Amino acid sequence: MNEIVVTALKKPYTFVVLSILILVFGIRGVFTTPTDVFPSIKIPVVAVVWNYTGLMPEDMSGRMIYYYERALTATVNNIEHIESQSYYGRGIVKIFFQPGTDTSVAQTQITSVSQTVIKQMPTGATPPLVLAYNASSVPVITLQVSSTSMTASQIYDMSSNLIRPALVSVAGAAIPNPYGGMPGNVMVDLDPVKLLAHRLSPVDVSKALNSQNIVLPAGDQRIGALDWMVQTNASPRDMNDLNMLPIKQVGNAVVRLQDVAWVHQGGPPQTNLVLVKGQQGVLIVVMKSGDASTLDVVAGVKKLLPGIVNTLPQGVSIKVLNDASTFVKDSVEDVLREMLTAACLTGLVVLLFLGSWRSTVIIATSIPLAMLCSVIGLGWAGQTINVMTLGGLALAVGILVDDATVMIENIDTHLEMEKDLETAIIDAANQIVIPTFVSTLCICIVWMPLFQLTGVAGCSCRWPKPSSSP
Repeated sequence: MNEIVVTALKKPYTFVVLSILILVFGIRGVFTTPTDVFPSIKIPVVAVVWNYTGLMPEDMSGRMIYYYERALTATVNNIEHIESQSYYGRGIVKIFFQPGTDTSVAQTQITSVSQTVIKQMPTGATPPLVLAYNASSVPVITLQVSSTSMTASQIYDMSSNLIRPALVSVAGAAIPNPYGGMPGNVMVDLDPVKLLAHRLSPVDVSKALNSQNIVLPAGDQRIGALDWMVQTNASPRDMNDLNMLPIKQVGNAVVRLQDVAWVHQGGPPQTNLVLVKGQQGVLIVVMKSGDASTLDVVAGVKKLLPGIVNTLPQGVSIKVLNDASTFVKDSVEDVLREMLTAACLTGLVVLLFLGSWRSTVIIATSIPLAMLCSVIGLGWAGQTINVMTLGGLALAVGILVDDATVMIENIDTHLEMEKDLETAIIDAANQIVIPTFVSTLCICIVWMPLFQLTGVAGCSCRWPKPSSSP
């Protein structure tokens, strides 16, 4: 401590430049360090979603999930435990790994085994959706899409095909499928009575559709000086063409699709509903991915919204319902307000009781500089500005106020002993260095048990560590 004080007194301009650098890089760190609600929590979990429309939960569990779990335990390393849920037409498997496992490598292993196990699944099974689970990927902004002149299916298609792809371009944004509305599909509703009357089964209709609703490449044909592109598109272009597809021929009579089914625009049964003033609408939930900043993601989405609205049909409105950046901004403003309040009150107390404007300036500048040093350290350590780090900075303000006030008061006491300024500063610093260090150490010791926590709570109390492969 004595060497630092003596060096500062002998080379004051060096420390002035250092203070300016802290101010510049500290302010830069405030704007460049990712800002979020919670710290980045690395939980090594991978979720796998199997889809098979119409399959009962019992069959999903016994014929798909059971064989898949056995394949995982035989080929994937570092598995801690596996959880699975089977629903109607859907099965969800969560693979929890040992702490420190690299989820990207684990995801690669899971994807490879998911491709090979399909042969053991029921006929028609498709590869699953493999997702790396991250607890930091939380919804940051929710958009409400509504229209007074469009149907629920049209709003859903517009949200999926126009709005969602435009928002995905925002750095750090992850957007699942919209909620509400109804996907637009061509529905073929079979009539069992008519099928029985024409001696047909649903399999016959399915075969007819698969064999006639096709698009095959035919290449090109060079005729003279021209090269013609040959098209063999047998896919119906409208509902009438689809209704006229032949299913069966009996003598000279042809049984067509319209004779045994009703073909119409529709969709699967709705499982969620969004109402806006009595009319159906759609919700688009924007989530942040991984280490992205909540403020950056929300700002990027809001910046794109005016341009997106201009490309949509008349009568379509997009409204922001939930905005997580407001909470983050309020938390940052609270800490800044507390820091400024502490600096002002401490400077005022020093000015009133010591009557020294120089001491007041020192107090008013030392506290913000110390806080900016903390922000720089957070950026170097790979941490984010979040509720936990902001809470720690708020607690640190009190310690800074105590240490700064004690130091200034002790220097003033030595000056009253008719010592010169340099001697007074050195003696005052040497006199309080041990008590100040011990008091600060006692406060730090209180928080030491937090570093022994395990699981999710322990991930928030440790610096990032290099992850190991499974």
